[in-house]
Amino acid sequence: MRPEYVERVLEVVERIPPGRVMSYGDIAEYLGEGGPRQVGRVMALWGGAVCWWRVVRSDGSPPRGHERQCLRRWREEGTPLRGERVDMPRARWHADPA
Repeated sequence: MRPEYVERVLEVVERIPPGRVMSYGDIAEYLGEGGPRQVGRVMALWGGAVCWWRVVRSDGSPPRGHERQCLRRWREEGTPLRGERVDMPRARWHADPA
């Protein structure tokens, strides 16, 4: 994976405000490069230093294995929820072009 792509993904994630989320696909679409799997790979390998809980699957569910941590952080930040998933229509963040 190209370092420039990794950096671009992480920069977008760092811009997501508290209480808001983007899906893996949203990030790929915003960047105009890669896809949800590529963004997921970046997050799995390098996402620990950014607000990784603000990146979710398109159905609002958290990354596998991080459900409890995500739910705790979402509640702390006031992220709109539907049960134990993010309410995507209300919480999705549409990044402005950089």
